[in-house]
Amino acid sequence: MISPAGPSLASALAALLVRDLRLAVRIGGGALMGVLFFLAVVTLVPFAVGPDLALLRRIGPAMLWLGALLANLLALDRLLASDYEDGSLDLLLLARPPLELALAVKAAAQWLATGLPLVLAAPLLGLLLDIEPAAMGAVALTLLAGTPALTFIGLVGAGLAVTLRRGGLLLPILVLPLAVPVLIFGVSASNAAVVGPVPFGPPFMILCALTLVGLVVGPFAAAAALRHGME
Repeated sequence: MISPAGPSLASALAALLVRDLRLAVRIGGGALMGVLFFLAVVTLVPFAVGPDLALLRRIGPAMLWLGALLANLLALDRLLASDYEDGSLDLLLLARPPLELALAVKAAAQWLATGLPLVLAAPLLGLLLDIEPAAMGAVALTLLAGTPALTFIGLVGAGLAVTLRRGGLLLPILVLPLAVPVLIFGVSASNAAVVGPVPFGPPFMILCALTLVGLVVGPFAAAAALRHGME
C-alpha cells in the first residue's frame, strides 16, 4: 500500500524538475548556448590542425569530449547561483523533500537542458572530424553515458562555490580535477570505437561505473557542502 506522503513527495519533485528545466533553458541561453559553444570548439579544430583527415579522425573523439566538458562548465555557474540569489536555496533547505533528492532533481534538469543537446549534436559535429557514422554512434553513446557524471560532479563544485565570494571563478578549478577520470575513460572508449585497437567494452564499463558513483555521491556531497556553507 502506498503511503499518502508518496504522491505529494513525487509531485513536489516533479514540480521542481519542471521549474528547473525552465530556468536552465532561460538562464544563460540554456541548450542553445552550450551547443553553440560545442560547435565553436569542434569547428575550430580543422582550422588549427589542417585538412589532414587521418589526423582529424584520430583526435576527433578527444576534441568532442573536451568540447562537451567545456560546454558543461559554461552552464554550471548558474546551477545553484540563481536559487541562492533569490532565496530559493533557503527554502530548499527547509522544504519537505530531502535536500539530497532536490539537488539530484536540479542536476537532472541541468543535464536534460544542457547535456542531452550536446549528445544529440555530437553526430553532426563528428562529420567535421571525418568520423564514420557507425563509430560516431559509439562516441555519442559514451557522451550519453558520461555527461551525467560531469553534471553531478559539477553539482558538488556548485555546492562548494555558491556561498563563496566570486565562487563562479573557482568553480572550474574545483570541478576540472574531479572530471579528469571521466574524461580519460570517455576518450579511451571513444578512441577504441574509432581507431582501436583497444576493446570498447572495458573503458566504457568503467565510464558507466563513474557515472553511477557520481549519481549517488554527488547529491550527498553537494548537500553536505551547502549545509556547511549556509550555516
